[in-house]
Amino acid sequence: MFKTLSEAMEVSNRYIVSKRHIDGPPKETDFELKSEVISLSLEPGSNSVIVKNLYVSIDPYQLNRLKSQSSSQAFSILAAPINPGEGIDAYGIGKVMVSGNPEFEKDDVVIGLICWGEYSVIKPGGMLRKLDPMGFPLSNHVGVLGFSGLTAYGGFFELCKPKKGEKVFVSAASGSVGSLVGQFAKLFGCYVVGSAGTQQKVSMLKEKLGFDDAFNYKEESDLKATLKRYFPDGIDIYFDNVGAEMQEAAISNMKVFGRIAVCGVISEYTDQGRKAAPDMIDVIYRRLKIQGFLAADFMDLYPDFISTTTQYLRSGKMHSLEDISTGVQTIPSSLVALFRGQNIGKKIVQLAQQ
Repeated sequence: MFKTLSEAMEVSNRYIVSKRHIDGPPKETDFELKSEVISLSLEPGSNSVIVKNLYVSIDPYQLNRLKSQSSSQAFSILAAPINPGEGIDAYGIGKVMVSGNPEFEKDDVVIGLICWGEYSVIKPGGMLRKLDPMGFPLSNHVGVLGFSGLTAYGGFFELCKPKKGEKVFVSAASGSVGSLVGQFAKLFGCYVVGSAGTQQKVSMLKEKLGFDDAFNYKEESDLKATLKRYFPDGIDIYFDNVGAEMQEAAISNMKVFGRIAVCGVISEYTDQGRKAAPDMIDVIYRRLKIQGFLAADFMDLYPDFISTTTQYLRSGKMHSLEDISTGVQTIPSSLVALFRGQNIGKKIVQLAQQ
C-alpha cells in the first residue's frame, strides 16, 4: 500500500508546554508533553521555514517567562511572557526540512529561536540564520560559541574592564556562563576564585579550568568571612550569577572602584521573598559600579568574541563544559536540574541527530 504524497509529508511533532504559571521552583509535573501532526509542506507563496530541531538551550531566565508576572517580561522581547498551553521558544539549532524563504534551502543548518519540540515552523521575521559550524560540534554553538559565551565575554571585558593581575570572584562558577568568565579572566591574566555547590565542581574548577581557587558555598556559614579569607586585600571584579546573600557578601569585600556585573540572580528566581540587601554605604564609599546586562547588549562584540573564543578552543586553552540530555521528553527535567544545581556547564537537550 503506497502512501499518498500528503500522507508522506506529515510527521508527528512532540513538544512541551507548561500546565500552569510557575511562580516557585519548577517541577516536572508543571509541564506536559503534547503531540500534533504537522505537514512538511507549505502553502504556495508562504515564506515560512519548517525546521527539524537538533539542539535546544536550557536557561534559567526561561523560568521568568513562565511566571504569572516578572518585571523581566516587560523589558526584553526574548523574555516575553508565555502562558500555560502556549508553545515555548528557546535558542537552538535545527535543520531546514522545507523552506519558502529564499534565504534558506533544504538541509541548511540554522540557529535561532526554535521551540521546545521536535519541529519548529518559523514565520517571516523569526530570529533565524544559517550556521557555519567552523569545524566545532553543533552543541558548542548553543553554549560556548552562543549566547552563554557572548554573555561571559561581553559582561567581563566590556562591563568589568579588567586589568591584568586584578582579583576576580565568580559565583555559580561551574555554570554555563560562570565557567567561561573564569577562563576568560585567567587567560587575560587575572587571579580568579569561583564558588560552586559541590566538592566535585570545586575540584573541576581548579583542576580542569585553571581557577586559582574555589570553594563550596554550601559548606560556608559566613560568606562575608569566606570571601575575606580568599580575598584578604579585596575583590576588584565580581561576576554575579546568583544574587541574594552571595551578592551582599561580595559587596562587603569589594575594593574601592570595584566593578560588579550582574548577569543573573538565580537564587531569587524561585523565591520572591529572597532579595539581596547590600550595604549601600559600601557602594557609595567604595565607589562601586554595579550594572545589569543582557547578552543582546554586546552584539557589536560578536566578531571579536567568536575570533577570540574559537582560537582559545582550537589551541586547547579553553574548555567547553556541556551537560546534554537526549529527547524532547527530558526538557522539563533539564530545566528543573538547573535550579537544583545538578548541571555542570551548559545545559542542552539534543532532540535529534543531524
